[in-house]
Amino acid sequence: MAVLRTNQMKIVLDAMGSENMPAADVAGAVEAARVYSQDEIILVGREELIQPELAKFDTSGLNLSVVHAEEIIEMTDKPRKVVRGKPNSSMHVGLNLVKNGEADAFVSMGNTGCTLAVSMLGTLKRIAGVKRPAIAAVFPIPSRPILLDNGANADCDAENLLQFGIMGSIYAAAANGKPNPTVGLLSNGEEEGKGNTLVQEAGELLAKSSINYIGNVEPKDFMQGRVDVAVADGFVGNVMLKTAEATAKMLTELIRTEIKAGVLSTVGGLLARPAMRRAGASLDPDEVGGAPLLGVNGVVMIGHGSSGSKAVKNAIGQARQAVDSGIVEAIKAGIETG
Repeated sequence: MAVLRTNQMKIVLDAMGSENMPAADVAGAVEAARVYSQDEIILVGREELIQPELAKFDTSGLNLSVVHAEEIIEMTDKPRKVVRGKPNSSMHVGLNLVKNGEADAFVSMGNTGCTLAVSMLGTLKRIAGVKRPAIAAVFPIPSRPILLDNGANADCDAENLLQFGIMGSIYAAAANGKPNPTVGLLSNGEEEGKGNTLVQEAGELLAKSSINYIGNVEPKDFMQGRVDVAVADGFVGNVMLKTAEATAKMLTELIRTEIKAGVLSTVGGLLARPAMRRAGASLDPDEVGGAPLLGVNGVVMIGHGSSGSKAVKNAIGQARQAVDSGIVEAIKAGIETG
């Protein structure tokens, strides 16, 4: 594990990222600046839009700065077109601060595909030896397992999944404090030989690697905390994440409806409210905030476009934790050794 940093960090936030930009982004930056007072939060985007939002808060004593970036990458923009098409965007300007050593990490709630493309093709580039960077989603359940890839690569080969396993294992150990984390391959059955050709080929490579690979895991195993890291191609991983989020939302609404269905259930609901709140907090994706893009030459944290200030604050926290643990250098060493 890398030596923890004790000096001040500079975390860049794409203030033009969220669907409610820049209000949610600025509010999250202010919250983060209050928590991580030793660090500098750099807001990148249109200054004429950012400053009025900052003026709504008491920022005295907070280490916040603004870097102007004229262009905005929209959620509808196509990744390959913005790599060179919007060089003055908040993404380009912010990621170049990291590339040039003027900041330690970049956080964005913006267009995921564009964040990936600008990071990998336009600014930071890939770590030597990494074929494809992957988005590592930390699931908001008590065991905090990691699933990757989560949408960066819909089509993968077996070697891609091997590298995802290596990077996910390193991230779980370095950033989440899990020594020798267990790694499983997401499949439709636990038995060896289950899964499609990709899963079977990837399983053979993972079994020969130096990581703590335990074989195939089903979604239920992942959700029950049997494994610290689950590996999948980006299509399967993203579908699983969205299914889990939709299921949690559906169950929450169903419980609320049934609690209001009668007097006894309403009284029971009132008595159970504290426990429900605690359970809701532990399952809240905003508690995680963002997912790291592993495999690029810098710390990049990606969040939901619908994120509010709480998610932005926690994504900044995730980014500084990744910097603190030296995740980029750890992945470089891990990819070299396999």
